[in-house]
Amino acid sequence: MAGWVVEAAGRALDLVADLDDEQMIGPLLPTVNPLLWEIGHLAWFQEKFVLRDVCGLEPAIAGADALYDSGAVPHDTRWLLRLPAREETAAYVRTVAERVAEQVERADAVDVVHHFARYTVHHYDTHTEALTYTRQNLGYPPPVLPGLTDAGPPEGRDAGALPGDAGFAGGTFPLGARMSDPFVYDNEKWAHEVVVAPFAMARAPVTQAEFAAFADDGGYTDPRLWPDGGAWLAATGATQPAYWRGGPGGRQRRSFDTWVDLEPHLPVCHVSWWEAEAYCRWAGRRLPSEAEWEFAATGGARARPAYPWGDDPPGAATAATDWRSTGPVDVGACAAGEGPAGCRQLVGNVWEWTASDFTAYPNFERDAYAENSEQFFGGRKVLRGGAWATRGRYVRSALRNYFTPDRRDVLAGFRTCAPAR
Repeated sequence: MAGWVVEAAGRALDLVADLDDEQMIGPLLPTVNPLLWEIGHLAWFQEKFVLRDVCGLEPAIAGADALYDSGAVPHDTRWLLRLPAREETAAYVRTVAERVAEQVERADAVDVVHHFARYTVHHYDTHTEALTYTRQNLGYPPPVLPGLTDAGPPEGRDAGALPGDAGFAGGTFPLGARMSDPFVYDNEKWAHEVVVAPFAMARAPVTQAEFAAFADDGGYTDPRLWPDGGAWLAATGATQPAYWRGGPGGRQRRSFDTWVDLEPHLPVCHVSWWEAEAYCRWAGRRLPSEAEWEFAATGGARARPAYPWGDDPPGAATAATDWRSTGPVDVGACAAGEGPAGCRQLVGNVWEWTASDFTAYPNFERDAYAENSEQFFGGRKVLRGGAWATRGRYVRSALRNYFTPDRRDVLAGFRTCAPAR
């Protein structure tokens, strides 16, 4: 845990190390933060929950609450703050991480120290993924991450398409977290019995080639495909996914600061929930519910494995995670990570939209970080599975992610199911 604490802080700093001072502030946009503010917020969050609230220590810098408390500092105000210089901010990040690591390693450290240390590591994990898609959104070049971005292509990058569906018999299974799980979020509490009807799910996410066929066939101009998403479509004027350009036979996508031709067997990424739903209508398919998705990832087993392949953490052979590539990989890659029925990449590559609204499970119990989930119930859609930039230590079969259905900047794609019987 002490190693994770230090490494998480280092990864956040590595993700912005090459940017200049102007890029560290960037334009005021509703879906991003000033990067200089964001890395300071990460240190503040860790200091507050571990060093101050649990260990009773004094703040490392004065006035941090007025700068970095995301619950108290309005989004647009973050561009107006007089923030510490980047060198001071980086020193704050490192100092807090080192102090937390020291507390974790104490012989008399209680479980609550370890719990909140892990909580803050995963807070780093979510934000370092946000730093990744912020760089994509703003057209910055990919960062330099020693041992990762210079490591060459991942295993099985050119594995080709993965057609067809995997069939599931359905049944009753426990959706959600167990009290015996090593770590869970409040929105996963607690496991409750749900009934899943028999269903068939695509073995792979929808590819760029498949989504281009939808766009080429007038998918963005047929109102019958957008019965609920028409207002979003009209407001955005979208004609293809975010970061795509060109037309039939000549489409390209922007990967950070570079335009590349579409790669047919890579999953489509940076699509909104509305686009995923419209594609499904066009294809005569549907999005899975989150219960169906978790059933597929666990085989419906009552003794739920952490991942579709078992309990071993994600590695290069099983999942595209942890920045082992600079973008999505071939949908046929990572064959060793297949679930029991043949679905591949349920973990990693792209987050997958589901049909489900983000709501509380029965017997929901709020975490100490009250702003984590409850304020978002009812206004967002659930995504599952993680993406190529997601940390393997963070993602699990039961983990719920959640964004508003209009978001296209996040690392989100989707897979489909056959129509319900």
